[in-house]
This record gives sequence, structure tokens and C-alpha cells, in this order.
Amino acid sequence: MLAHRGLALGAPENTLLAFAKAVAVGVTHLETDVHGSADGVAMISHDPDLTRLARRKVGVGQLTSHELRRIQLGEGQAFCSLAEALDAFPDARFNIDIKAENAVAPTVAAILAARATDRVLIGSFSPARRLAAVRQLPGVATSISARGAVAAVSAARSLGGLPTLRRILRDVHAVQLPLSVLRMSTMTPRTIAAFHAADVEIHAWTINDETTMDRLLDLGVDGLVTDRSDLAMAVLARRSGHRS
Repeated sequence: MLAHRGLALGAPENTLLAFAKAVAVGVTHLETDVHGSADGVAMISHDPDLTRLARRKVGVGQLTSHELRRIQLGEGQAFCSLAEALDAFPDARFNIDIKAENAVAPTVAAILAARATDRVLIGSFSPARRLAAVRQLPGVATSISARGAVAAVSAARSLGGLPTLRRILRDVHAVQLPLSVLRMSTMTPRTIAAFHAADVEIHAWTINDETTMDRLLDLGVDGLVTDRSDLAMAVLARRSGHRS
């Protein structure tokens, strides 16, 4: 289970408290997002600006890391850096979505400084950003970008599409998809079998209800990206025959 921006129940999303709450319910994989600050630090934030979380019409990249750390988001939490998160949760694995070009270099620097290459997965909706980071992190795990995902789903749904799928997914470790792409269902027995035949994991996002979690796990999905990691861990406990 991948805790989407941590577990934001009684905690602001993408904060150290949200990550701690996810880890407390048994999650080992944390999904997060990074933007670059004005002083070149990889700061954790999904949005490019502070409008939604802090009601301030200013971009993350317009403020220094020091200024961002002083902005209160609730529950005693503020924006934190990727370096701080990697240090605070040394046993967790991080699924990192690089949201902006100015975040590539500081993200790479934070991962290398923490010696965390073996416990991160790099993704981005931009293939250029993803590849720029991956080239500087030999051996790092990576997921396919949105553009490649459409081609991958089309190949996975096609009879005889495995050679094409393997070519698309060369050097990719996981495919992370919503339940449909351009009206194509992504989570069918055929597509899941095709991705597995291509030796990649398939993760579904963003799954927040127990019924859908059960259905996808029954189909053989390898990971679920969820806002409700508390429910997801309870589902896993129930399925393994233990009480949650």
C-alpha cells in the first residue's frame, strides 16, 4: 500500500505528521510530490502554489525553504523538505512525483545525500523530468510517465501486444495508473497479466474504498495508492486472516 501524501486524517497532507500517521498504521511506502524552492531545495508539496493549503497566492518556487518551513498548515505542521522526510523515516520507501523542472536537481541531491537510491521510486507526469532525474540516479526504480502510460495500456489490451509493451516499459519498474485512461479500462485480467509478463508491477490510484481495494487485489494488482491507508491496511489484515 502506498500512502498518498501520507495519511491526512488529523494531519495536513504531505507533512511529517501525515507520513508518521501512515507509518503508524503499518504502511511502508509513502507517496509524495516535490517542487523546488527559490533557494534550490526539494520541498514536499503537491500543488505548485500555496492557495489551497495556506490560502496564499504565491508559488512554492517563489519562496525560500526557510520561508516555506515557517508557513503553518495546521496541527503544528509546516512544509518540509524531501531531505527531512527521508531522514525522519529511514525505513520507509518513497514514491516521488517530480512536479516541476526546478525540482529535478534538488531531488537528486537529496536522494544522493541520504543514500536513499535503493528506497525511492521516481515518477513524473513529464517524461523529460523523470528521465533527467533517473539518469543521475543509477539503479533507481522508476514508473512510466503519463504519455507512456497511454501507449502501455493500449499495448497491454492488444492481442500480441507484449513485444510492444516490453519496448515501452524498458527500464521501467512499475506502471501507476487510474482505473481508466482515455475511456480504456486499465485494470482487467488481460492488462494485469500483460504488465506482469513484461516484468513490471502495476499500481492503481487513487483507491479509497474497501470494495474496490478487494476487487483490485483479487485481480492481482501489486500496489494501491490510497488516501485511506488506514482502511487499506485493515483490508490487508482481513485478507490475511488477522484481525485489524
